[in-house]
Amino acid sequence: MSRGSGGRALAPLETAEVVSLAHDGRGVAKIDGKAVFVAGALPGEQVTLRRTRRQRSHDEARLEAVLRPSADRVEPPCAHYGVCGGCALQHLDSAAQIAAKHRQLGEELSRIGQVVPGRWLEPLTAATLGYRRRARLGARYVDNRGKVLVGFREREGTLITDVSHCAVLDPAVADLPGALAVLFTGLAARDRLPQVEISVGEELPVLVLRHLVPLGEEDLEQLRRFATLHGIEWWLQPAGLDSIAPLNPLAPRELHYTLPEPALRLAFQPLDFIQVNGPLNQAMVGHALAQLEVRPEDSVLDLFCGLGNFTLPLAQVAAEVHGVEGDLGLVTRARANAIANALTNVTFSVANLFEPVVGLPWAQRRWDKVLLDPARAGAREVLPAVVAAKPTRIVYVSCHPGSLARDAGILVHELGYELTAAGVMDMFPHTGHVESIAVFEPHGH
Repeated sequence: MSRGSGGRALAPLETAEVVSLAHDGRGVAKIDGKAVFVAGALPGEQVTLRRTRRQRSHDEARLEAVLRPSADRVEPPCAHYGVCGGCALQHLDSAAQIAAKHRQLGEELSRIGQVVPGRWLEPLTAATLGYRRRARLGARYVDNRGKVLVGFREREGTLITDVSHCAVLDPAVADLPGALAVLFTGLAARDRLPQVEISVGEELPVLVLRHLVPLGEEDLEQLRRFATLHGIEWWLQPAGLDSIAPLNPLAPRELHYTLPEPALRLAFQPLDFIQVNGPLNQAMVGHALAQLEVRPEDSVLDLFCGLGNFTLPLAQVAAEVHGVEGDLGLVTRARANAIANALTNVTFSVANLFEPVVGLPWAQRRWDKVLLDPARAGAREVLPAVVAAKPTRIVYVSCHPGSLARDAGILVHELGYELTAAGVMDMFPHTGHVESIAVFEPHGH
């Protein structure tokens, strides 16, 4: 009997047909009526696999060989693919990835929300490599290798992938994982640096280093030399999120990104939420505004507004815009961004949108249009206030098709709106994440 490296008996090889793609990008085979999830396998393929984990509802397996490949199978562009857990779908053609995400959105709208859009919007796409301007990389000192590994976690397990170059990171930082591994290995605190967060602005990248012990002067000097050599800026995080501060406190440079036509400049802090994919975000903002059909006389409510990603572009075309966000820091930045861009018809409020908002001033008046861009949990709690505003159109931007489908069902079956359009947006190429957009109008509009 064959045994694994740990001495455990390996499960036998099995041959199976892959029938579908799971939401996380794994292939799904059916063996004796039971679903078996196989990372790296594609629908229509015949594969050999070895089960690695058995559960009551499904099993998990390792792909051993592809006997009959799918026509949609491609060579992954990254040398680390298959080990690194940062991507799940590099072996699937990009157009087929979009088609799979489109199917997932349609299935969840139908199954969870029991709704079908009046029309499907064309998928929104951009470059599929070099797109990530935000990333959190793990770091771990491996004693028996005498070095620090820096990268995303491995696909299987909790180890860090030994990455030299990341194909999906912004080109300004794509080679940093390997360079950071060399840097960290030479630091006295090498075994007390659990992660580094990367934020790429349009002028420079900022790296936030989490460190569990105070850094000595020699370590700090090595960080400074690295910053000069690689054109980055360091921020340090010795404790919680509130503890971050620039390594050079006298002259920290501002992170920002721009939105074109007409140009807007949005400043942000290194750990602020911004959309991961800069080019796709630019396209998405224009797409959302087009679907909202904002007129010069309109008043617009932007819920979950963040630091003004949609709010400020809306203010360029509407009579008035009000943005609401639960994070005070983001609202502070949003107000500053409005002032910096000379926009005087936009205001902001801080409010927890995951609880009832009935008594708040902005929730007690009418709005012509409403835009929603919630986190994965969706916008269920705020939907009654949205509908009470009697908007003639609602545009809902979603990063989780399940919560969008649930909320679409509420809007259509309980609150008097129709789902007139929906579509996917490729914010996260090569991953199982699905970004989407939906348009709602009152019944009988």
